[in-house]
Amino acid sequence: MRLPSVLSLAALAASLLPCSVAHAESAARADLHTLRTERAFDAARKQGEPALHAFLSQMPKGADLHVHLSGAVYAESWIRAAGEDGLCIDTIALRFAKPSSGATCAADQVAAAKMLATMQQPASQALYDKLIDAFSMRSFVASSGWSGHDQFFATFSRFSGTNKSHAGEWIDEVARRAAAQNEQYLELMDTPGFAHAATLAAKIGWDANLPALRQRLIDGGLFDEVEPARVAAQTALKSREQMEHCHTDRAASACAVTVRFLYQILRNNPPEQVFAQTLLGFETIAHDADFVGINFVQPEDAYLSMRDYTRQMQMLDYLHRLYPHVHISLHAGELASGLVPPEGLRFHIRQAVEIAHAERIGHGVDVMDEDHAQELLKEIATRHVMVEINLTSNDVILGVKGADHPLPQYRRAGVPAALSTDDEGVSRIDLTHEYVRAAEEFSLSYADLKQMARTSLEHAFLPGASLWEREDSFNASVAACGHQPLGGDKPSAACQKYLDENPKAAQQWELEHRFRSFEAQW
Repeated sequence: MRLPSVLSLAALAASLLPCSVAHAESAARADLHTLRTERAFDAARKQGEPALHAFLSQMPKGADLHVHLSGAVYAESWIRAAGEDGLCIDTIALRFAKPSSGATCAADQVAAAKMLATMQQPASQALYDKLIDAFSMRSFVASSGWSGHDQFFATFSRFSGTNKSHAGEWIDEVARRAAAQNEQYLELMDTPGFAHAATLAAKIGWDANLPALRQRLIDGGLFDEVEPARVAAQTALKSREQMEHCHTDRAASACAVTVRFLYQILRNNPPEQVFAQTLLGFETIAHDADFVGINFVQPEDAYLSMRDYTRQMQMLDYLHRLYPHVHISLHAGELASGLVPPEGLRFHIRQAVEIAHAERIGHGVDVMDEDHAQELLKEIATRHVMVEINLTSNDVILGVKGADHPLPQYRRAGVPAALSTDDEGVSRIDLTHEYVRAAEEFSLSYADLKQMARTSLEHAFLPGASLWEREDSFNASVAACGHQPLGGDKPSAACQKYLDENPKAAQQWELEHRFRSFEAQW
């Protein structure tokens, strides 16, 4: 296909837009670069996965909005930290353990530091390899009575026990990986300490009268854990900045990745504890800008998660009325046929949206099993609820991939969707891997992937208004930033003022700048 000339594109742009000739010519050049980039993408796809991965690794990807901090850290980092913390390795259970007495490891245990110091020995290398396999999905093969679902969720207890002082290192690892793939924003799910909340909830017990239960928890000092959570988050972020020399002339590229937190709630606990932790989470988010939203985690198919699902959505409905500005993203529909009884597949996504006020849905795999699925898809699209798509996670945990995955249904219904990693360390992937997988399994074009990157920032829980005039429509910017090249080096005074006042719009402008730079090379 013969490409139009720069001059003809400029003339077309000038005839359609009330803008200067300079702007028309700039828009024409951008259109030409976009066309060439699409052709380069198509050529890379034809050459095979390595070429496609090389192309997509440098494509701007906006945000990763569904990523668990502990699950994003690779096994090698957990093992290194265990050595530094003086932990032991249970060679039978393949998990970390504290020394039984003093600094001595018990029988069938080896000091992590000793193993790392003797890696030249075959036995140490063999144990190291076994640990990586136990802490991740590497080399995993399902067997009778042990599925990918079992292996995935079992990893977290195996590598737990390291010192919280490593939190800055973990954030830095994930941010560096993101920077290397041209990502710019992360919302990391993490669980701040809530020991007092759990103890207090157990003492009080469950009370279906939520206002009364809330008051008893507050009177018992529930909010005493808000400040420690804020301090821990600030300390970790500051540590990460020091590692990368941010705010200095030696700042690393990872400093350009903005990091915020989602407050994780452990849903597979007694209802009084879930409510106490959720109330603590809402209060923390309301008083700390580093926490931008809340999410419920742990296996959705677990007994208490299933039994109390509706009750938990009602908790969120109640607290949303008290804290209307706290953002909510929920794991909903991370289920598949056979994992739970059929009736368990019919309502989770709907209740997350209609009762719990979820602005984003994580996974949403069983959407076509929900009652009146087509009407639900239309409702989600109308409400502009975004779905966080985790292709590899859905494959290894649920066995859902390719034609069995609902991504095409979401896209056909006009539901906003963005790719995310979920637990890239456990899955041994990165976000580029998910872009490659989406392109190959669903024949997505460069334009499709570009839209998903834009969608990720459109639905980020950043403060301020969007760069775009209409929600989830990326054709025209707000008036303050109109009539000029989007993502340009020198936005107008009015546009710069708008960007300064709206952090979300500023991130979106940066994404457009990155697209301009990326596409200019083709």
